[in-house]
Amino acid sequence: MFSQPVGRFALVAAFALSALLALVLLKPFPSASSLGLDLDMGADRGNGRTTADGDVPDGATVFDDHYPAIARLDPDLRGALQEAGTEAGRDGVVLQVNSGWRSRSYQAQLLREAIAEHGSEEEAARWVATPDTSPHVSGDAVDIGGSDAQAWLTDHGASYGLCRVYDNEPWHYELRPDAPEVGCPPTYPDPTWDPRLARR
Repeated sequence: MFSQPVGRFALVAAFALSALLALVLLKPFPSASSLGLDLDMGADRGNGRTTADGDVPDGATVFDDHYPAIARLDPDLRGALQEAGTEAGRDGVVLQVNSGWRSRSYQAQLLREAIAEHGSEEEAARWVATPDTSPHVSGDAVDIGGSDAQAWLTDHGASYGLCRVYDNEPWHYELRPDAPEVGCPPTYPDPTWDPRLARR
């Protein structure tokens, strides 16, 4: 019946393909959580904040741009962060993101919490901007976690246009495109001194 070599080859190939297909279909696929992925972008993380609003899970890095907090950053800022993150990685430093882009409602919630914590709007303004003025809401600011990452950016950030803006917030960085040539501008004591926030 299979005296012709082509017929035998076709039978063997069909059998091998069937076996391979069976292996693929029967093998369980890994879950997103087993791969370390958080794909539920609207999930409340237990603090009333969601990743869709800009909340970032612990351990997120500048490369985790599947999170809105990182994906919705200004593209030039995100690019500079990822370039810096690559170089920092060569030095054994991970640039973790504690906060990036935030929705207006998330920013308003942070402001309410700051007023409750600090006792007044005036004192809270030293730490949290309004939704109308926050550079986080516009995607123009990022908060970097970890003292080693903050120290690395203090030493190397200007080369990427990444500048610390406030003395009281060593984690807060914004893009200053001319910084690679002229260096970062002087920092403000706190956000109430920043003329962009119209607080003084």
